[in-house]
Amino acid sequence: MFIDTHTHLFSDAFDEDRNSVVQRAIDTGVEICLLPNIDIDTIDAMNELAKSFPNNCFPMMGLHPGSVDENWESKLEVIKKHLFSEKYVAVGEIGMDLYWDKTHIEAQRQAFRMQVEWAKELRLPIAIHAREAFQEIYEIIDELNDDRLTGVFHCFTGTEEDANKILSYGGFKLGIGGVLTYKNGRVDEALKNVGLEHLILETDSPYLPPVPHRGKRNESSYLLHIAEKLADVYNVTLKEIEEKTSQNARELFRLS
Repeated sequence: MFIDTHTHLFSDAFDEDRNSVVQRAIDTGVEICLLPNIDIDTIDAMNELAKSFPNNCFPMMGLHPGSVDENWESKLEVIKKHLFSEKYVAVGEIGMDLYWDKTHIEAQRQAFRMQVEWAKELRLPIAIHAREAFQEIYEIIDELNDDRLTGVFHCFTGTEEDANKILSYGGFKLGIGGVLTYKNGRVDEALKNVGLEHLILETDSPYLPPVPHRGKRNESSYLLHIAEKLADVYNVTLKEIEEKTSQNARELFRLS
């Protein structure tokens, strides 16, 4: 059983065939999919999908940094209400993204910090989105890290130095996705001294499809291409990748 630890199957990209996409993942061996929230207008669709597949799809709750705007405080009130009254496997997707726009950088910092504090209070892991913002995120984690803080740096595309920094926190995993399969992705170089016990698998579908599906809509069944590449990188069997990464995900997200 493979676990896709980060997939947006509730996205409108799947409106025409969502159930078929989920079933295809299950049939392929990707039997558990974790759903990170994005904004307040994605909550209902995400929760509905989780209810439709209660043994396969498990939601997170958080405000994506790309959704942090001038209304971020009111949005966080909605996020908090759901988070503290319903069952979620993590606080996510949260973090910082300075790739497109730095207009709301201070709001992103504050939103990230608040959600990290909620995760610690609830003893939930966090799913971190970090794009062009590793240093800004490190500054906050350096301050807030303790034995209550665990999580994953989702879609890890950093350097070996970044990997070492993240793992030094003690409670974090690296989320490995489709970029691992890209010719110039260089994720394999960053992982050369990282043990498999620190890795979990993800697709981030419908984004970042792995080879040989680049340019198409990504989906959770494509996780096997990432797993196969990871097996090549570590020179182990696909079965070992499946067992180890699934064990890591179960422990991090406390999946039964």
